[in-house]
Amino acid sequence: MKAHRTAIVWFRRDLRLADNPALRHAVAQAGRIVPVFIHDADEESPWAPGAASRWWLHHSLIGLSTSLDRRGCALIVRRGPSLRTLDELLTSTGATLVTWNRLYEPASSERDTRVSSALRERGVTVETSNAALLFEPGTIRNRQDQPYRVFTPFWRTAQQFLLEIARPLAAPRLPPSPRRREQTLKVEELDLLPKVRWDLKLAEHWTPGEGGAQKQLKRCAGRLDRYAADRDRPDLAGTSRLSPHLHFGEIGPRQILAAVHPNGAAGARLRAREAYVRQLGWREFAHHLLFHFPQTPEQPLDGRFAALPWQTEHSWQEAWRRGMTGYPLVDAGMRELWATGWMHNRARMIVASLLTKNLQIHWLEGARWFWETLVDADLANNTLGWQWTAGCGADASPYERIFNPMLQTERFDPERKYLRRWLPELARLPSRWIHQPWLAPTSVLADAGVVLGKTYPLPIVDFRRSREAALSSYARVKGVRR
Repeated sequence: MKAHRTAIVWFRRDLRLADNPALRHAVAQAGRIVPVFIHDADEESPWAPGAASRWWLHHSLIGLSTSLDRRGCALIVRRGPSLRTLDELLTSTGATLVTWNRLYEPASSERDTRVSSALRERGVTVETSNAALLFEPGTIRNRQDQPYRVFTPFWRTAQQFLLEIARPLAAPRLPPSPRRREQTLKVEELDLLPKVRWDLKLAEHWTPGEGGAQKQLKRCAGRLDRYAADRDRPDLAGTSRLSPHLHFGEIGPRQILAAVHPNGAAGARLRAREAYVRQLGWREFAHHLLFHFPQTPEQPLDGRFAALPWQTEHSWQEAWRRGMTGYPLVDAGMRELWATGWMHNRARMIVASLLTKNLQIHWLEGARWFWETLVDADLANNTLGWQWTAGCGADASPYERIFNPMLQTERFDPERKYLRRWLPELARLPSRWIHQPWLAPTSVLADAGVVLGKTYPLPIVDFRRSREAALSSYARVKGVRR
């Protein structure tokens, strides 16, 4: 006989059935389950999901609801404060157990603590699990029992425990929902989609949901042996593109690790798989930092950078957002973002470097734009990426790292395919000039139909002078002589 007659499974960003410990625990402990999703963006303030994330959430919820329906178990969709909604469902269903998988962002974690305490005071059994990470945040610490602030030693320690991670579990057989159907909203009633349907183009590039995640994992595994060589090339399909599926929990890191772990591999195949697992390590590190330094979504990890005199030139920000800076690799990345809701990681570093170093615009401006436009917008990853590039985050000495878009193009887009795809107005320029059109001879520009300042902008700032200005400004903040 099971310990509970009915259990509520509170879905959040764990929108899958396989390897879902909260779901599995509820099935093991209760005769019936009530799956529920509660939408209250205010509870995630000030980092409530952006527009691209809401689009993804809409379609992922439809996918989860369909999967549950096929198994005779209906998803209840509600809007409103989580504790009040759970209280209502506990009363109407008679449930005595509530399970969920933990979230680690500061606002969500604080909310969950309040909800858990309140439910337990009412005599409800609450069980929470880790479904989002390989390691519980806070468990990887240095020899001084302090949190790591640099990735390499963090990952060196974490790797010692990789083989101890449990294998992922298949989706459990679900018991039926209670006979009395609970009141539910349609997913469409959550109004997650924009009124002006700019998001329709995203469907050309993505398939949200657990099924889409599994298909993408198979594609990734099929070309993984070239990952180490191809992952830095924005002109190639060399990355896994699993990041939005991971963020919404349509797939878990244990599932990915089991599919790609380099056990038994050797040579180039081993190096490729180790390179991919290392990227999972960066994701773990991002959550490690957010857990230990919850102020970092809006404050620099290195407090000295709070005094940096950032620029506030709005026309520069707008040019950057629109992909009209005059630096082709930067502009290609920003247009890829707007068209697909995603940007190659190499391009992300380069566009962030130009904004924070050459334009000296606050990294938060870039972080907020990414948050609004990325389908994989994740608070831990977004914070780590922007602070790392801006030079105020977790790294040994990153402030001197200023990416040169022209040199980066030569190295990572050697045939200029990425530039030609996203910058059609420059597509007819020869490879020698397309990444630096301001240096092209007048006759070459004319033959390609390029009129600088009209069909494509001149560089928004001089790269060399702006680089020197940034280095001087950063050096003053850090007290370094130049």
